[in-house]
Amino acid sequence: MNAVPPRIVLASTSRYRAELLRRLLPDFEQRAPGTDEAPLPGEEPDARAARLAVAKAVAAAEGLGNALVIGSDQVAELDGRVLDKPGSAANAHAQLAASSGRTVHFHTALCLLDTRNGRRQVHVDRTRVHFRALDAAEIERYVEREQPLDCAGSFKCEGLGISLFERIDSEDPSALIGLPLIALARLLRAAGVAVP
Repeated sequence: MNAVPPRIVLASTSRYRAELLRRLLPDFEQRAPGTDEAPLPGEEPDARAARLAVAKAVAAAEGLGNALVIGSDQVAELDGRVLDKPGSAANAHAQLAASSGRTVHFHTALCLLDTRNGRRQVHVDRTRVHFRALDAAEIERYVEREQPLDCAGSFKCEGLGISLFERIDSEDPSALIGLPLIALARLLRAAGVAVP
């Protein structure tokens, strides 16, 4: 008799991450992890992203006995300063003005937690986004049109945000949107899930 396959659970209510995961898997659940995302004193951006990806997976795995739980977190950094989700048009404008002509580093962490054995697989993708010089009118038009208020770095690269850049240096373009699918496919295969 075949074993029951594990449930796949995305530890996020993000529509962006859900859309990405649907590229790999048609059936999965979403659970809100309810994780405190406050940074720790002196914590490096990549370490923060990895810690929060693990914390989200662990929180969403509570009470699940036969599941693969996917946690992910992204931290944007400009000159060592974290760029959180702007939350307002004024903050988005300020972030984009600060990023103009500069390079923003994105640390996108992934944790796959197997509740059958407690194994945690963790990966951190690093992407460099090189902004072109932006004038105030361009920033204003972009923020008004796309409303990137819930996005780290104040842009959506899968939308009009792509027009803000000179180039993107990345091993996995899906990581910048919020879920590194190349690494996730590898981790899922290692956990026994057929992808593709």
